[in-house]
Amino acid sequence: MTLDLILTKDELQKKIYEIRGIHVMLDKDLADLYGVKPIRLREQVKRNIKRFPEDFMFQLTPDEVEILLSQNAIPSKKSLGGFLPYVFTEQGVAGISGVLTSERAIAVNITIMRTFVEMRRFLSLNGEIINRLSILEKRQIVHEIKATEQFEKIFNALEDRRDHNEQGVFYDGQIFDAYLFVSKLIRAAKSSIILLDNYIDESVLEQLAKSKPNVQICILTKNISNNLKLDIKKYNEQYKKMEFVQFSLSHDRFLIIDDHDIYHIGASLKDLGKKWFAFSKLECESFGLMEQIKNAIKTSLSHNL
Repeated sequence: MTLDLILTKDELQKKIYEIRGIHVMLDKDLADLYGVKPIRLREQVKRNIKRFPEDFMFQLTPDEVEILLSQNAIPSKKSLGGFLPYVFTEQGVAGISGVLTSERAIAVNITIMRTFVEMRRFLSLNGEIINRLSILEKRQIVHEIKATEQFEKIFNALEDRRDHNEQGVFYDGQIFDAYLFVSKLIRAAKSSIILLDNYIDESVLEQLAKSKPNVQICILTKNISNNLKLDIKKYNEQYKKMEFVQFSLSHDRFLIIDDHDIYHIGASLKDLGKKWFAFSKLECESFGLMEQIKNAIKTSLSHNL
């Protein structure tokens, strides 16, 4: 049985929560993964209770249930059947492998343990940042319980900070994730967008159309075919905010937001997520890049006068 048939690691990570400062999984989620009823899982655990001390498994308090409800980890209190749920730590999940021994249970356990290990590795490398975010999230959750509307404002602000990553990698098949990342950068622009990309088609224009109405767009590209010229003409008939510059000196792709935020992107916008690519945010003054780009635009536009 392959991992894909059970659950992807990204989906699995969404089922791991932080309670009392440690990562845990709900008994109902584990039961779903193992393909058994929650009551069946609890029965097996009770029969082997010596395998599950409190640092392996513990019951949630009503306040902890409220926190999980606010995170949509639990759809409603009714779904708990009137009982406070149990949660399992990484060691507790490992202990389950001794009481559930089906082929599916073994495969699920391997996947879960690998996910816990990956999360530990990530936390060890990014501990300080994660700790700061965790503190903010806990404050926001408490605030939501007291005032939902105010919580939404704080949560959205935190999401905005998370979305604007400064560097990372997208892998083969992450087409929507990569598309969404670039779309959020485009929507964040307040005054201008400059794109250096030698492979432009109508899908790129469609994505750039997500920008605010007042945002001016300039695209530097090597090849401007007759079809692309027609696309540009139709685009400007509706949006009236795009300039194209024929430019053959750039091999790499750059997306520049408001003449300040410079993103070096390893793939053309039309091919995002089709193969592995990395992105990184450069300092505005990096290598005189912004000045070089503005000079190229100015020179090209003057030649077209």
